[in-house]
Amino acid sequence: MANSSSVYDWFQERLEIQDITDDVTSKYVPPHVNIFYCLGGITLVCFLIQFATGFAMTFYYKPTVTQAYSSVSYLMTDVSFGWLIRAVHRWSASMMVLMLILHVFRVYLTGGFKRPRELTWVTGVVMAVITVAFGVTGYSLPWDQVGYWAVKIVSGVPAAIPIIGDFMVELLRGGESVGQSTLTRFYSLHTFVLPWSLAVFMLMHFLMIRKQGISGPL
Repeated sequence: MANSSSVYDWFQERLEIQDITDDVTSKYVPPHVNIFYCLGGITLVCFLIQFATGFAMTFYYKPTVTQAYSSVSYLMTDVSFGWLIRAVHRWSASMMVLMLILHVFRVYLTGGFKRPRELTWVTGVVMAVITVAFGVTGYSLPWDQVGYWAVKIVSGVPAAIPIIGDFMVELLRGGESVGQSTLTRFYSLHTFVLPWSLAVFMLMHFLMIRKQGISGPL
């Protein structure tokens, strides 16, 4: 007990962790809060599962057009519990999108986007767009027939934009056609750019919720 107390005192002197604990445990929760107000938290849990299972799969996945499919096949058939990790990753992705949609509906129907929570709503919308981008980029990574043609179709959509359309298509594909550069860019987006972007906006989102409190009932 003496050792644990001295460790606590050491951290308390430097970080004032007791003040942080008191602030977290004393936060007021309005009586109207029910399960529907937990949809955002469930979305967060799904993201954490995505992060953990996705990180585990990077140990075996090979982001090349010649080895991507075979590496996924190896993960599913030869790696211990590899099939389970990928299945959890895929199902939690679907669950994350579903919970996100329900969360957006709840916030909209209860007026949670109104003053003074406009910026909280904006960060939420940005996170929704990033989540869709996760789905688009992740869908292509196995580089099977479905993934290849999905990339080809999705990356060709910006071509309809006047003036900058062709430039955006080439930027997404890494060239004029879909190939290794496209897979590399989608893999980089899916495993690095999008997770960090989502983490930043998530931090902003939670800090604003913490500051402004939970919105009122209808």
